[in-house]
Amino acid sequence: MPTTASYDAIIIGAGAAGMFCAALAGQRGRRVLLLDHSAEPGRKILISGGGRCNFTNIGATADNYLSANPHFAKSAMRRYTPADFIALVDRYGIAWHEKTLGQLFCDGSAKQIVAMLLDECAAGAVTTAFGNAATVEHRDGRFHVSFGTEAAEAPALVLASGGLSIPKLGATSFAYDVARRFGVKIVEPRPALVPLTLSGDEALFKTLSGVSAEVVASAGKGKFREAALFTHRGLSGPAILQVSSYWRHGDEVSIDFLPDFPAGWLRQAKRDDPRIGIRRLLARSLPDRLAETLADQLALGSDLGNIPDRSLEAAERRLADWRFTPNGSEGFAKAEVTIGGISTDELSSQTMEAKRVPGLYAIGEAVDVTGWLGGYNFQWAWASGHAAAQAL
Repeated sequence: MPTTASYDAIIIGAGAAGMFCAALAGQRGRRVLLLDHSAEPGRKILISGGGRCNFTNIGATADNYLSANPHFAKSAMRRYTPADFIALVDRYGIAWHEKTLGQLFCDGSAKQIVAMLLDECAAGAVTTAFGNAATVEHRDGRFHVSFGTEAAEAPALVLASGGLSIPKLGATSFAYDVARRFGVKIVEPRPALVPLTLSGDEALFKTLSGVSAEVVASAGKGKFREAALFTHRGLSGPAILQVSSYWRHGDEVSIDFLPDFPAGWLRQAKRDDPRIGIRRLLARSLPDRLAETLADQLALGSDLGNIPDRSLEAAERRLADWRFTPNGSEGFAKAEVTIGGISTDELSSQTMEAKRVPGLYAIGEAVDVTGWLGGYNFQWAWASGHAAAQAL
């Protein structure tokens, strides 16, 4: 039998939330063990943002998250803000830049963020053990964890092993499985920030693979103005990834192809240039292939001057609210995050501790708090990790 080492806290999952929580708790003087079944920590960080890590969003607030309890994220987000994490990044001299909509990226590489987090763990004298799966038991008020040939125990266990998205990077249901064993409820996990697929009868898209355009996409309560990308399987791009978090099977997705155009613009175009056709007119504002396909679908035929105003008004309405019914998504394999997870009803919003299981904590993507695309999920990792670390 291996000798069992004793710690103040064991954190399972060396992603963004787990490493950050371990570092902060260690720097508070806690004896911390950080485990991960992968031999390489921060694998999801390394691929994020095209390898440059979209590490936060300067505008992140609790309003940018989906959860069964929309108020749950407020406490943690208030106590650890984007400015706090930016200050840490600046302290390490990591150069960064802002892209659109408040998204912050490293100038160099996501490897810099992983290295920073590991350095922070070292500053907190965190013990790390990577490359072995862990098993968890609970007895005598303490958590007993076995990993490889080693064993450890602690009064606190933090589930930071994420959700089900991107299984090729090692995603598993570990956090959910442990939570269920302790009677902690799970909100059904499903893919989020994921491309949507269309059935074969959506002929509109068969010729448009690779074409993108800035649109307003809507689904459920979500509405986003960003680029949509047509793929050989359906719809992708930032606008579609955003609304995918709000989409449920059977729902429609609406796209406004010309969000800047005022009501009556087609009738006005008819007055201004009656000899222009709809395809040429659309091609002034949209990619040629998309303009051609939409014009074919509208089937208005000849020059605008020959088309009744009521037909132009109907075409205008359709271009502003073009409906699609996806037949599914590309699933967890292509989902950037998981929506659902450990129920916020079960956790303290102040500490991330399970209300009915003293010493058990859940942070990051394992929890039913899911951010928009654009650095919001990393900010939740930092904020929830910080909240738990202050309580350990």
